[in-house]
Amino acid sequence: MTVASVSPFRVASYNLQKCVGLDLRRRPARSLQVIEALGADLVVLQEADKRLPPRPAALPHGLVEAHGWQILPFGQVGGSLGWHGNAMLARPDVEVLRTGHIDLPGLEPRGAICADLRTRCGQLRVVGTHLGLIRRYRLLQLAAIRRHLDTLAPLPTVIAGDFNEWGDEQPMSAQLGEIEVLATPASYPAPRPVAGLDRFALSPDLKVLDTGVHRQRPARIASDHLPVWLDLPA
Repeated sequence: MTVASVSPFRVASYNLQKCVGLDLRRRPARSLQVIEALGADLVVLQEADKRLPPRPAALPHGLVEAHGWQILPFGQVGGSLGWHGNAMLARPDVEVLRTGHIDLPGLEPRGAICADLRTRCGQLRVVGTHLGLIRRYRLLQLAAIRRHLDTLAPLPTVIAGDFNEWGDEQPMSAQLGEIEVLATPASYPAPRPVAGLDRFALSPDLKVLDTGVHRQRPARIASDHLPVWLDLPA
Protein backbone atom coordinates (compact mmCIF):
# COMPACT_ATOMS: atom_id res chain seq x y z
CA MET A 1 0.00 0.00 0.00
CA THR A 2 1.30 3.45 -0.86
CA VAL A 3 0.53 6.52 1.18
CA ALA A 4 -0.62 9.49 -0.88
CA SER A 5 1.76 12.40 -0.55
CA VAL A 6 0.48 15.68 0.79
CA SER A 7 1.27 18.69 -1.36
CA PRO A 8 3.35 21.49 0.18
CA PHE A 9 1.60 24.52 1.62
CA ARG A 10 2.29 27.42 -0.74
CA VAL A 11 2.36 31.05 0.40
CA ALA A 12 2.57 33.74 -2.27
CA SER A 13 3.07 37.50 -2.18
CA TYR A 14 1.93 39.88 -4.91
CA ASN A 15 1.89 43.65 -5.27
CA LEU A 16 -1.20 44.20 -7.44
CA GLN A 17 -0.46 47.85 -8.22
CA LYS A 18 -4.22 48.37 -7.72
CA CYS A 19 -4.86 46.00 -10.66
CA VAL A 20 -3.45 48.57 -13.10
CA GLY A 21 -1.10 46.90 -15.54
CA LEU A 22 1.84 48.24 -17.48
CA ASP A 23 -0.60 48.89 -20.31
CA LEU A 24 -2.25 51.41 -17.90
CA ARG A 25 -5.49 49.42 -17.94
CA ARG A 26 -7.24 48.47 -14.70
CA ARG A 27 -8.18 44.83 -15.23
CA PRO A 28 -9.05 43.02 -11.98
CA ALA A 29 -9.88 39.79 -13.85
CA ARG A 30 -6.36 39.74 -15.27
CA SER A 31 -4.87 40.21 -11.79
CA LEU A 32 -6.99 37.35 -10.50
CA GLN A 33 -5.84 35.20 -13.42
CA VAL A 34 -2.26 35.67 -12.20
CA ILE A 35 -3.27 34.83 -8.62
CA GLU A 36 -5.06 31.66 -9.75
CA ALA A 37 -2.00 30.50 -11.69
CA LEU A 38 0.20 30.61 -8.56
CA GLY A 39 -1.29 27.41 -7.17
CA ALA A 40 -1.10 29.00 -3.72
CA ASP A 41 -3.02 28.16 -0.55
CA LEU A 42 -2.54 31.66 0.86
CA VAL A 43 -1.83 34.86 -1.06
CA VAL A 44 -0.59 38.01 0.66
CA LEU A 45 -1.45 41.11 -1.38
CA GLN A 46 -0.18 44.68 -1.46
CA GLU A 47 -1.87 47.66 -3.13
CA ALA A 48 -5.10 45.67 -3.12
CA ASP A 49 -7.20 48.81 -2.62
CA LYS A 50 -7.47 52.09 -4.45
CA ARG A 51 -5.47 54.93 -2.94
CA LEU A 52 -8.08 57.55 -1.98
CA PRO A 53 -10.62 57.24 0.87
CA PRO A 54 -12.80 55.30 1.36
CA ARG A 55 -10.17 53.07 -0.37
CA PRO A 56 -12.53 50.68 -2.19
CA ALA A 57 -11.12 47.34 -3.30
CA ALA A 58 -9.23 47.37 -6.58
CA LEU A 59 -9.87 43.62 -6.74
CA PRO A 60 -13.64 43.25 -6.20
CA HIS A 61 -14.87 41.02 -3.37
CA GLY A 62 -17.41 39.24 -5.54
CA LEU A 63 -14.84 38.33 -8.17
CA VAL A 64 -12.46 36.94 -5.55
CA GLU A 65 -15.11 34.89 -3.75
CA ALA A 66 -16.56 33.54 -7.01
CA HIS A 67 -13.19 31.84 -7.58
CA GLY A 68 -13.31 30.06 -4.22
CA TRP A 69 -11.10 32.36 -2.14
CA GLN A 70 -11.93 33.52 1.36
CA ILE A 71 -11.00 37.11 2.16
CA LEU A 72 -9.45 37.32 5.60
CA PRO A 73 -11.11 39.90 7.88
CA PHE A 74 -8.94 42.81 9.02
CA GLY A 75 -11.61 45.34 9.98
CA GLN A 76 -12.16 46.45 6.40
CA VAL A 77 -14.03 49.71 5.85
CA GLY A 78 -15.43 51.43 2.77
CA GLY A 79 -15.37 48.30 0.63
CA SER A 80 -11.65 47.75 1.18
CA LEU A 81 -10.19 44.28 0.62
CA GLY A 82 -7.87 44.63 3.61
CA TRP A 83 -6.08 47.30 5.65
CA HIS A 84 -3.62 49.94 4.41
CA GLY A 85 -3.78 48.21 1.03
CA ASN A 86 -2.60 44.89 2.52
CA ALA A 87 -4.89 41.87 2.18
CA MET A 88 -4.83 38.07 2.41
CA LEU A 89 -6.74 35.50 0.40
CA ALA A 90 -6.93 31.88 1.54
CA ARG A 91 -8.33 28.65 0.16
CA PRO A 92 -11.39 27.26 2.01
CA ASP A 93 -9.44 24.59 3.92
CA VAL A 94 -7.38 27.25 5.72
CA GLU A 95 -8.98 28.01 9.09
CA VAL A 96 -8.65 31.57 10.36
CA LEU A 97 -8.02 31.64 14.11
CA ARG A 98 -7.20 35.30 14.69
CA THR A 99 -6.54 38.46 12.69
CA GLY A 100 -5.17 41.88 13.59
CA HIS A 101 -3.14 44.74 12.25
CA ILE A 102 0.03 46.59 13.16
CA ASP A 103 0.61 50.34 12.90
CA LEU A 104 4.01 51.12 11.39
CA PRO A 105 6.11 54.28 11.84
CA GLY A 106 7.18 56.48 8.94
CA LEU A 107 6.49 59.56 6.88
CA GLU A 108 3.96 57.72 4.71
CA PRO A 109 0.91 55.92 6.12
CA ARG A 110 1.96 52.26 6.36
CA GLY A 111 0.66 49.22 8.14
CA ALA A 112 0.88 45.46 8.39
CA ILE A 113 -1.71 42.72 8.83
CA CYS A 114 -1.30 39.60 10.94
CA ALA A 115 -3.26 36.33 10.84
CA ASP A 116 -3.02 33.14 12.89
CA LEU A 117 -4.12 30.20 10.77
CA ARG A 118 -4.66 26.46 11.02
CA THR A 119 -3.29 24.83 7.87
CA ARG A 120 -2.25 21.40 6.69
CA CYS A 121 1.30 22.30 7.73
CA GLY A 122 0.08 23.12 11.25
CA GLN A 123 -0.64 26.42 12.93
CA LEU A 124 1.00 29.33 11.16
CA ARG A 125 1.25 33.05 11.77
CA VAL A 126 1.46 35.18 8.63
CA VAL A 127 2.26 38.89 8.54
CA GLY A 128 1.65 40.88 5.36
CA THR A 129 3.25 44.26 4.81
CA HIS A 130 4.33 46.90 2.31
CA LEU A 131 7.36 48.72 3.69
CA GLY A 132 8.29 52.33 3.01
CA LEU A 133 10.48 53.85 0.30
CA ILE A 134 13.11 55.22 2.72
CA ARG A 135 15.49 52.65 4.20
CA ARG A 136 15.58 54.22 7.67
CA TYR A 137 11.83 53.85 7.95
CA ARG A 138 11.84 50.36 6.47
CA LEU A 139 14.13 49.24 9.29
CA LEU A 140 11.98 50.99 11.89
CA GLN A 141 8.91 49.31 10.42
CA LEU A 142 10.49 45.86 10.64
CA ALA A 143 11.46 46.57 14.24
CA ALA A 144 7.84 47.53 14.98
CA ILE A 145 6.66 44.23 13.49
CA ARG A 146 9.13 42.36 15.68
CA ARG A 147 7.96 44.19 18.82
CA HIS A 148 4.37 43.31 17.99
CA LEU A 149 5.22 39.65 17.46
CA ASP A 150 7.06 39.61 20.79
CA THR A 151 3.76 40.40 22.53
CA LEU A 152 2.06 37.30 21.05
CA ALA A 153 2.30 33.64 21.96
CA PRO A 154 5.00 32.03 19.79
CA LEU A 155 3.94 30.43 16.50
CA PRO A 156 5.82 29.50 13.33
CA THR A 157 5.84 32.79 11.45
CA VAL A 158 6.08 33.99 7.86
CA ILE A 159 6.39 37.68 7.01
CA ALA A 160 5.56 38.34 3.37
CA GLY A 161 5.25 41.44 1.24
CA ASP A 162 6.85 44.20 -0.75
CA PHE A 163 9.89 45.09 1.35
CA ASN A 164 10.98 47.82 -1.10
CA GLU A 165 14.61 46.87 -0.41
CA TRP A 166 17.18 46.78 -3.22
CA GLY A 167 20.07 45.69 -0.98
CA ASP A 168 20.91 42.48 0.83
CA GLU A 169 18.94 40.82 3.59
CA GLN A 170 21.25 41.28 6.58
CA PRO A 171 20.17 44.78 7.76
CA MET A 172 16.52 43.70 7.59
CA SER A 173 17.11 40.42 9.41
CA ALA A 174 18.95 42.34 12.15
CA GLN A 175 15.66 44.12 12.97
CA LEU A 176 13.70 40.88 13.27
CA GLY A 177 15.63 38.95 15.89
CA GLU A 178 15.46 35.22 15.14
CA ILE A 179 13.29 35.75 12.05
CA GLU A 180 15.44 35.65 8.93
CA VAL A 181 14.77 37.44 5.65
CA LEU A 182 15.22 35.07 2.71
CA ALA A 183 17.02 35.80 -0.52
CA THR A 184 14.25 35.60 -3.13
CA PRO A 185 14.39 35.79 -6.93
CA ALA A 186 14.25 39.20 -8.61
CA SER A 187 10.64 40.29 -9.07
CA TYR A 188 10.86 43.97 -10.10
CA PRO A 189 10.29 45.45 -12.62
CA ALA A 190 8.03 42.77 -14.05
CA PRO A 191 9.16 42.88 -17.72
CA ARG A 192 12.86 42.47 -16.84
CA PRO A 193 13.34 41.87 -13.11
CA VAL A 194 16.58 43.06 -11.51
CA ALA A 195 15.57 43.59 -7.85
CA GLY A 196 14.16 41.26 -5.21
CA LEU A 197 11.76 43.75 -3.66
CA ASP A 198 9.17 41.09 -2.85
CA ARG A 199 10.39 39.00 0.06
CA PHE A 200 9.69 36.48 2.76
CA ALA A 201 11.07 36.26 6.28
CA LEU A 202 10.72 33.08 8.34
CA SER A 203 11.07 32.04 11.96
CA PRO A 204 13.71 29.34 12.57
CA ASP A 205 11.12 26.61 13.21
CA LEU A 206 10.03 26.67 9.55
CA LYS A 207 11.73 24.84 6.71
CA VAL A 208 11.43 26.06 3.11
CA LEU A 209 11.14 23.41 0.43
CA ASP A 210 11.34 25.79 -2.50
CA THR A 211 10.84 29.40 -3.49
CA GLY A 212 10.33 31.08 -6.83
CA VAL A 213 8.92 33.90 -8.92
CA HIS A 214 5.95 33.57 -11.27
CA ARG A 215 6.82 34.82 -14.75
CA GLN A 216 4.08 33.38 -16.96
CA ARG A 217 1.73 35.60 -18.91
CA PRO A 218 -0.04 37.80 -18.09
CA ALA A 219 2.08 38.42 -14.95
CA ARG A 220 4.66 40.44 -16.89
CA ILE A 221 2.06 43.06 -17.78
CA ALA A 222 -0.57 42.77 -15.02
CA SER A 223 1.55 44.73 -12.49
CA ASP A 224 4.99 46.27 -12.21
CA HIS A 225 5.86 43.46 -9.74
CA LEU A 226 5.93 39.72 -10.35
CA PRO A 227 4.46 37.49 -7.64
CA VAL A 228 6.82 35.40 -5.51
CA TRP A 229 6.05 32.18 -3.63
CA LEU A 230 7.47 29.68 -1.18
CA ASP A 231 6.52 26.11 -0.28
CA LEU A 232 6.38 24.80 3.28
CA PRO A 233 6.25 21.08 4.08
CA ALA A 234 2.79 19.79 5.02
